[in-house]
Amino acid sequence: MSTPNSQLWEVFIRSRNGLAHKHVGSVHAADAVLAMQAARDIYTRRGEGLSIWIIPSNAIVASDPADKDMMFEPSLSKAYRHPTFYEVPDEVGHM
Repeated sequence: MSTPNSQLWEVFIRSRNGLAHKHVGSVHAADAVLAMQAARDIYTRRGEGLSIWIIPSNAIVASDPADKDMMFEPSLSKAYRHPTFYEVPDEVGHM
């Protein structure tokens, strides 16, 4: 439950070495120490975490899904990024 002095923190957990951190949820806390403790208590009860990141929600900048065409269309016009027009010799085998 949030209180007047708390802020929203996003929680990311890495389950094993070599894997990426994954967003698992959010917690309300007054500071980073309390947010880390809450994240540990809520999201790693079964020992599934190796590392926890917490980030204040207001620090995250995200694109608007409505701007999808403007954000991602320019990459579609760069055919050189996708090697679909190269002929791969049979001798090469699996690539």
